[in-house]
Amino acid sequence: MKKGLGFLDVFCIASGAMISSGIFVLPGLAFSQIGPAMILSYFIAGMLALIGVFSVIELATAMPKAGGDYYFLTRSLGPLVGTVAGLLSWFALSLKTAFAVFGLAEVVFLLSGERVPLFATAVPVTAFFVVLNIKGTEAAAKFEVVLVMALLVLMGIYFAIGAPNIQASHFRPFIVEGGGFKAILTTAGFVFVSFGGLLKTATIAEEVHNPRRNIPAGFIAATIAITLLYALLLVVTVGVLPAAELRGSFTPIADTARILAGTVGYVAITIAAVLAFVTTANAGIMSASRYPLALGRDRLLPPIAAKVNKQGSPTVAIVLTGGIILAALLLDIEKLVKAASAVVISSYILSAVAVLVMRRSKLTNYRPTFRVPFCPWLPLFGIVCFSLLVIDMGLAAVEISLGLVVVGLLTYFFYGRKRTDMGYALLHIAQEVMNKELTSDSLEKELYETIHQRDELVHDSFDEILKTADALDLEPGATQQSLLDAISQTLERELSLSEEEIHAKFEEREAQGSCVLTPFVAIPHIIVDGEKLFKILLVRSREGIEFEIDTSVKAFFVIVGSRDMRNMHLKALAAIAHIVQHPEFEKRWATAKNEAQLKDILLLSERVRM
Repeated sequence: MKKGLGFLDVFCIASGAMISSGIFVLPGLAFSQIGPAMILSYFIAGMLALIGVFSVIELATAMPKAGGDYYFLTRSLGPLVGTVAGLLSWFALSLKTAFAVFGLAEVVFLLSGERVPLFATAVPVTAFFVVLNIKGTEAAAKFEVVLVMALLVLMGIYFAIGAPNIQASHFRPFIVEGGGFKAILTTAGFVFVSFGGLLKTATIAEEVHNPRRNIPAGFIAATIAITLLYALLLVVTVGVLPAAELRGSFTPIADTARILAGTVGYVAITIAAVLAFVTTANAGIMSASRYPLALGRDRLLPPIAAKVNKQGSPTVAIVLTGGIILAALLLDIEKLVKAASAVVISSYILSAVAVLVMRRSKLTNYRPTFRVPFCPWLPLFGIVCFSLLVIDMGLAAVEISLGLVVVGLLTYFFYGRKRTDMGYALLHIAQEVMNKELTSDSLEKELYETIHQRDELVHDSFDEILKTADALDLEPGATQQSLLDAISQTLERELSLSEEEIHAKFEEREAQGSCVLTPFVAIPHIIVDGEKLFKILLVRSREGIEFEIDTSVKAFFVIVGSRDMRNMHLKALAAIAHIVQHPEFEKRWATAKNEAQLKDILLLSERVRM
């Protein structure tokens, strides 16, 4: 898919997906549960979302593909979990988008004097965004940037005018009678849907330019900015709007603006609310539609779901998503919010599990450019907290979530299972534990291609030679002599020299000066007769071979070239020197499962290519 989204696009899509009904509609419902303490609930939800999004960022930078958490979970926990999670996330983001459409329809309903029914607004609005997204992601993203910037300006004005009018008495009592920390956590789970937009943005990772930088920067900036924005707006709202009005309001921010600036303020914030609902609906359809696209690619849904038009937009998936959004509007509003929150939280739990599995699998080509800090403790802390939030949300949310899980299970067992045979990280862990061959290299190859696309690598002449190079794994107990024997036997097939002659040349070269570059790396090299001859042989000794004191060389880069290839020889030496300086080189070299992965370490290296 076309990589046309930069940092500002990612930030605005994530922010726009969060600023909507979560702040313009939900505060009244949250206030009715625990009073002013709902400000803490929003803040706690934001901090937990940040912890959860760290896992999403790590996975998204390692695997920036359409489908977001579905793609991560399929490649880490397998197609069964991936199918269930993909359908859950698709429905969850569609439900959150439906919540935004509901908010927009509510505004129209109130402004029309309660004459325009819900679906009279919802159908044309949903249809508009379906058509906009079919026209292309870049067009939808640019539209999102303009709306989000306008929205942030209006919210800034709201806070600036409202802050001097805050009344401290409105914050007493801070927690309603019968409440407590448990009630604050329960409400945090209830309002967590406000931060569901972060999960959405991962689904468009494949379309982000320079995902190494733009995904972490965009996600983290959006999370922190929106959490602070929510807290500031809620302080003004609680401090200005009387409790009796706030408790029953579906338009709390607009009602506060009416008190602060009369009709002008009410109209301005109503416009801001409309912009917010529009940005969320737009981003929601854009992001949610990538789930059926990814499921269709993997043949876990019919392939027609993965069909894209000339603009690169998944037409069928977008239309299906629009239909689910309209159907979701038939749900009761509180059930809609709880169901969306529960499923979004569940997706964060699974993403944290996926990080732990990918780390434990020791896949050579799992190379995120952002890593969750304090792993595994922070992901485990997130899993516990998210699980408690789901439990506290009540039976209705759990029932809806379980119903969606059943749909996912049936889809996999009656359709997807027969049509897919993919490798995944959990199998690699099981293989290690059982010491039994369970997997192929399919996942490593897929990750290789993903990183190649992510980093937009253009292979140079050194890479082209590596592609055809041989790689050897020495048997345990190997010595310098057995190393030379293995090298000579392998190169004899490539050169017009006997095994004994090759052996002698390497011994002669070693006598002139040690080939050891570092205590871990050696570069044995010889010059042979001929023209345009240049070969590289990769050799690994898992136990290491001692050449000098304090050396245990495990990585050997054997170079053979004719005199006219001196420039290539120097280029290879420079490339190898750069590669082995990477802080994770030794770990990757030691844990690579086979010779092909040894080559991948070099081909995917972070170095200047010429």
